[in-house]
Amino acid sequence: MKCMYCGSLDSKVIDSRVSEDGSSIRRRRECLNCGRRFTTYETVERIPVFVIKKDGTRELFDSSKLRGGIMKACEKRPVSYESIENLVSEIEKTVYNLGMNEITSDKIGDEVMKGLKSLDEVAYVRFASVYKEFKDIDTFLSEIERILGKK
Repeated sequence: MKCMYCGSLDSKVIDSRVSEDGSSIRRRRECLNCGRRFTTYETVERIPVFVIKKDGTRELFDSSKLRGGIMKACEKRPVSYESIENLVSEIEKTVYNLGMNEITSDKIGDEVMKGLKSLDEVAYVRFASVYKEFKDIDTFLSEIERILGKK
């Protein structure tokens, strides 16, 4: 591993630890040339997955965009950050476990709606209003009635 201070390629690992979620390994290293210490992280390289949007364009799957949409729906709701992160992780696992290079935005949206429905019904309706492009109050009411009918 190249030293970030002097550029030397000679370093030794002093300490290795697995992250809390088990997704990476943190390594403390010492440069054998200058003696300074630095930290590196080892993670699994993922195969890129492209999202096919409604208009047919493609873009790389980005969990931060997913997180942003979920957080927007949960704004000012009693939903913990941990719950949001868990939902993002579950959807991310679903996307990568499909083993495909492409996934539709509809499939991701359906997964978000399924997760939000169990977290917070108001957040679910907020997300659904944007995702399903509600045109008027009647669409809102029919979705709310559908939720209430299942209780």
